Amino acid sequence: MNIKVGKQAIAEATEKLKNWGRWGKNDHIGTLNHVTPEDIVKAARLIRTGRVFALGIPLDSNGPQTGLFGGRFNPIHQMLATGTDAIAGRQDWNKIRYADDTLNLCVQGATHWDALGHIFYEDKAYNGYDAKLIDAKGLNVLGIEHSKNKMVGRGVLLDIARLRGVDWQKVEIGRGDFVIIRTGQMERCLKEKKWGGYAGGNAPGVRFENCYWCQNKEIAAICTDTWGVEVRPNETTEANQPWHWVVIPAMGLCMGEIFYLKDLAQDCAGDGIYEFFFCGPPLIITGGTGSPINPQAIK
Repeated sequence: MNIKVGKQAIAEATEKLKNWGRWGKNDHIGTLNHVTPEDIVKAARLIRTGRVFALGIPLDSNGPQTGLFGGRFNPIHQMLATGTDAIAGRQDWNKIRYADDTLNLCVQGATHWDALGHIFYEDKAYNGYDAKLIDAKGLNVLGIEHSKNKMVGRGVLLDIARLRGVDWQKVEIGRGDFVIIRTGQMERCLKEKKWGGYAGGNAPGVRFENCYWCQNKEIAAICTDTWGVEVRPNETTEANQPWHWVVIPAMGLCMGEIFYLKDLAQDCAGDGIYEFFFCGPPLIITGGTGSPINPQAIK
């Protein structure tokens, strides 16, 4: 497929790939509908050794946000009560000594899911919902809370960074899969001990035409170790993040970003098994445009 990416290509893909009404006029979860209870049972059978790989990055001040994308910031962790307070006797009035804290963060600042109300095409969100339904109160439709029990199934790792050094990778993509792509970009940043433009700048990623592939394969979600899944610089100057314009508001495709994949990739390369049980439920943030997560791959 050789597509000249621009607003015309976005409009054509939107019409060809639109899933509005496919799962009913009140659908809020999009491609997660591809996952059936039978699929989850089959995915559970992929657990053979009990090895668990955490795919999230820490929620702390050392995160990737430098303000390049919309002023997003790294999590701010503050203590409400400490051991020093306790020893100083400041808690004895309550007849218990304790530690307590609070966390202020951008829901898409670290490893996270995007909600289907995150991106609009013109004046519409996924399934034809009016963009005006997303207001100062949050996402009155398509909020991340609708996927609270849906982010479970067969996970498949496409290790593109390592694949270039081998002839092929023995794995097939099926309907309802959670496809996870490793580019190696995060690992480079961690090794260099500097994020640079990681969260908002140039990045390896999928081309615009990938939206057709995702629709054809009927995957549940696509996830990467980059901040935006698609390649940057974008393939056009007519739109910022053109792939996003199609996959979220037209297709209702769920996506995960900023996944940590080094350990999982090393294990998959070692045993040659690139499929696993995947579980990555979001926080139940009512009306949230996304949710921080610590997804798990279990082999």
